[in-house]
Amino acid sequence: MRLSHKSIARPVATTLLTIGCMLAGASAFFYLSIAPFPQVDYPTIYVTAMMPGAGPETMASSVATPLERHLGRIADVREISSSSISGMSSIFLEFGLARSVDGAARDVQAAINSARAELPASLRSNPTYTKANPGENPIFILALTSSKLSQSAIYDAATIVLQQKLAQVEGVGRVLIVGASLPGVRIEVNPGLIAKSGVAFEEVRAAVAATNVSLPKGALEVQDGRLQIYANDQIFKAEDYRDIVVATRNSKPVRLSDVAEVADSVEDLRTMGLCNGAPAVQVILYRQPGANMVETVDRVRALMPALSHALPGDLKIDVVQDRTLTIRNSLHELELALLIAIVLVVLIVFVFLRDVRVTLISTITIPATLSTTFAFMYAFGYSINNLSLMALTIATGVIVDDAIVVVECAMRRIDAGTRPLDAAIESIREAAFTIVAMSLSLVAVFLPVSFLDGVIGRMLREFAIVLTVAIAVSMVLSLTTTPMLCGRLLRLRARDAQPSEHLWGASTRAYARSLSAMIERPILALIAATAKIGRS
Repeated sequence: MRLSHKSIARPVATTLLTIGCMLAGASAFFYLSIAPFPQVDYPTIYVTAMMPGAGPETMASSVATPLERHLGRIADVREISSSSISGMSSIFLEFGLARSVDGAARDVQAAINSARAELPASLRSNPTYTKANPGENPIFILALTSSKLSQSAIYDAATIVLQQKLAQVEGVGRVLIVGASLPGVRIEVNPGLIAKSGVAFEEVRAAVAATNVSLPKGALEVQDGRLQIYANDQIFKAEDYRDIVVATRNSKPVRLSDVAEVADSVEDLRTMGLCNGAPAVQVILYRQPGANMVETVDRVRALMPALSHALPGDLKIDVVQDRTLTIRNSLHELELALLIAIVLVVLIVFVFLRDVRVTLISTITIPATLSTTFAFMYAFGYSINNLSLMALTIATGVIVDDAIVVVECAMRRIDAGTRPLDAAIESIREAAFTIVAMSLSLVAVFLPVSFLDGVIGRMLREFAIVLTVAIAVSMVLSLTTTPMLCGRLLRLRARDAQPSEHLWGASTRAYARSLSAMIERPILALIAATAKIGRS
């Protein structure tokens, strides 16, 4: 093993490389994002078609069916499902995990264009599509309540004040306002009054539409130039709509208030939000892909006092859901399990090796391996999540085995009288094949998990690769840093006649006698082992 010999001969270079890897991993640790599970993108697209006034049966037969026929021809579509309600059809498309969602979106747009000729002429606008990821859940939900303001006014304040400011927070990808709608004017035509007045419904619609048309007013030519004329034709209050003349009958104007009930309301009455039984508007926050979820929520919480002061009236902000609470708890449990595993490994190694230097050399591979693994995780774009921490916890009990093999071989030769440097070279020459074989066998067990298909395969890929990287780093350290430390730190141990030495000697002799008895009676040993396995 040339690499091992060079590492032993150049201790300064080996030490600096090891410390450099540890520092790189420690720096990368603070840049790793935090998430409950690995990031898995599900290529899904929602297609929506709107035709106001059409019933669910009409939407399903004349809109959803032609769209499904054309969308079903797209390559790698795994699932298509649709639902139709009054005036709207929604189609859900799920693609294979290997498919790019951007490429799928282009194919969806092409399919919509090709299906346009089969759609009803009354469908005023083309169906639209939205790229979505069902695996991405909201990270933070706020609720706005007020005892004085209406829901439409709360919604207006949320869109003007909160949505813009929260969208600027680092890590926030999307901000949705739900639970109400923008302020609007609702006109409910009375069939009896419109029939009595002799006014057609189309006349009412045309009069209302013409009132809100903003037409050019022209320009004024002046000596120094040209002045453009603008006029605000938009009206927003119910009282302004009531005086609109919709028709003239018997030389008398028929106003909108004569045939309809006009009231200030909201654009969509079907949306309503509640918080603790009171009307509320909810602000839903999504994170950017790869952003640190915990840090993003902390930034939003730090901004909340300033947002409360910027809101008008008696608006109150309450936290409805904070997804990071469960993430913090689960990650804390795994971090505690990892710390306990490290402490137990160090104690067990010390108890059996009974030497501080030997224990130090054996266990130094734990922080070196874990920190170097963090550097690889950062390079691969992985995050600190439940599965990656589980992989590191499992690796803790594995990575120390390689170092123990090298240290035990070196210590045995030093106790026999060999110089520490020579003992280190001879131990790595003896144990190198064993270390490589152990590591490769473990890699052969865990690495194939990363090649699994489907959602489960994507979820477990990060677990398998992190564990494989930790095992590979441990193997390299055991072939380089560990023998170098053995040659520099190990010394001949003085064995005093202490009670612990008598205990170890007695247990070793008892084990040797039982092993000899089993070797002399192989058939009996095989029967006993088979019976033991059968009982378990």
